[in-house]
Amino acid sequence: MKERIAVFPASFDPITKGHEEIARRALPLFDRIIMAIGVNSKKKTLFSLNQRRQWLEDVFADEPKISVDCFENLTVDYCKRIGAKYLIRGLRNASDFDYEKTISQLNHIIGDGIETIFFISLPEYSHISSTIVREIIKGGGDASPFVPDKVNFEGAEYAR
Repeated sequence: MKERIAVFPASFDPITKGHEEIARRALPLFDRIIMAIGVNSKKKTLFSLNQRRQWLEDVFADEPKISVDCFENLTVDYCKRIGAKYLIRGLRNASDFDYEKTISQLNHIIGDGIETIFFISLPEYSHISSTIVREIIKGGGDASPFVPDKVNFEGAEYAR
């Protein structure tokens, strides 16, 4: 039987408790999950790629079925290259659904039938986004309630 590989693509700038929760809920469905950091040179990130990768590796160090990688360009091209047939996406609200539905339909066409599996965020995480966490950090607030315990902002490597 062919290995069921899923890609969970995002910027993870930074990873949130919502990202972690969705990845762990997806584990029973797949043989392997790759937390894939999408690299877009035109997009300004708060944290360096190395920092984001390290946080992901730390958060999922206890899970052998989860690995961390980075990619550029189209997500579906990355999936083809590594043999993944599934994408994992989280939905917090109706706006997420509308946006992600369109992307999943396009990915299905250009990705030779790649399937997107949607996970609806649990209520306690539906208000958390990396964007909100970044704004809290930039404003000098405490973002620790919204990120996994292994994410420590003291000494974090910021993007240049």
